[in-house]
Amino acid sequence: MFGFLRSDPQKKLRKAYEDKLTKALHAQRNGDLRSHGRLMEEAEKIYAELQNLAKQDAD
Repeated sequence: MFGFLRSDPQKKLRKAYEDKLTKALHAQRNGDLRSHGRLMEEAEKIYAELQNLAKQDAD
């Protein structure tokens, strides 16, 4: 009945994914390749979670 009040986990993960990519981009531009690599790994993990949620919603 009150489904519109629930938080959307995909929306939250998409926001976190975009934030990680932005931070990784800035780290790369500043020449900090270690941070860039770490942030990209974290972004890939978040992306995998997003894919799992999308797959579950499709089923």
